[in-house]
Amino acid sequence: MLINTDRPAILLALSKDLNGQLPKKLAPLLYGIEEEQIPVEIITLKSNVVVERAYQAAVVSRLSVGISFDEHQIVVHYKNLKPEVPLFKEKIDNSDNIRKLGINAARLVKGVPFKE
Repeated sequence: MLINTDRPAILLALSKDLNGQLPKKLAPLLYGIEEEQIPVEIITLKSNVVVERAYQAAVVSRLSVGISFDEHQIVVHYKNLKPEVPLFKEKIDNSDNIRKLGINAARLVKGVPFKE
């Protein structure tokens, strides 16, 4: 896994089958992160396991936060947690909840309280 980690950013890890394209229904995730003014970069990782992919992204992120998703859920991971225990899991069913998840991932970086 060769990833340029010079730029501090939350890493959003896509699976290889997406060809580097984030599905449109997940755009609110990026809006939430942007709202908190934290950079985000989209990367592609080999793993097909969403929690594993999020953890791998967190480990290589200079901000220690990684996000990944599958067809049912979005996972936010922090590098200091156990690999199999992510910080957040959210069903992909509501754009407001997806946006809040982005906000909370960014707030994890900033060290401020999460949005409920």
